[in-house]
Amino acid sequence: MNASLSPPKKLRVATTSLAGCFGCHMSFLDIDERLLKLLDLIEFDRSPLTDIKHCGPCDLGFIEGGLCNAENVHVLREFRAHCKILVAVGACAINGGLPAQRNHLDLRDVLEEVYQTEAGLSHGGIPNDPELPLPLNKVHPIHEVVKIDYFLPGCPPSADAIWKFLTDLLAGRTPTLGHGLLHYD
Repeated sequence: MNASLSPPKKLRVATTSLAGCFGCHMSFLDIDERLLKLLDLIEFDRSPLTDIKHCGPCDLGFIEGGLCNAENVHVLREFRAHCKILVAVGACAINGGLPAQRNHLDLRDVLEEVYQTEAGLSHGGIPNDPELPLPLNKVHPIHEVVKIDYFLPGCPPSADAIWKFLTDLLAGRTPTLGHGLLHYD
C-alpha cells in the first residue's frame, strides 16, 4: 500500500476595512513578491483582493479602521463571529486614529458646518436617507466592541512588520515585532 501525504491545509484569511484610509491594506500589498510565498500557506476569503463582500468561516481576520457609524459596528461583529483569530491592524483600529480627531467636537455641529454653513456648498440639508449608515457620536477603537486577539500597531504598519507578524503566526509562534519594525509616522 502506497501512502501519500496530503498537502497541509491552508489557513483561510479575511481582511476588511472600516473607518480609515485603507493604508494598512496598501502596506499588506507592499509585501510584494512575498505575497506569492504567502499564497502557498493561505487562501483569502473576504478581502479587496478577492472582492468577496461577506466573510465565511476563517482562521485569521485582519481588520483596519475604527468605528464611526452603525454599519462599521455591524461589519465588525459579523467579521468577529467568522474569524477564529482577529487582528486589529493600524492606529485607526487600535485607538481610533485620525478619524477620532472629531471626537472632541459635537457631531451635530460638524454636520451642520459641513452641510449647511460651509462656503461653496449648496447649503442643503444634512443627509438623512435610510440607505446611509447612522453616524456614531464618537469614533471608537474596535476592541471596545469585540474581543481582539492581536494588535499590529502603526500608521500604517510597514510591509515588513506585517510579513513578520504573519510568518510568526503561521509558524505557530507568538508574533513579536522588534524596535526596527514598529513605526508611528
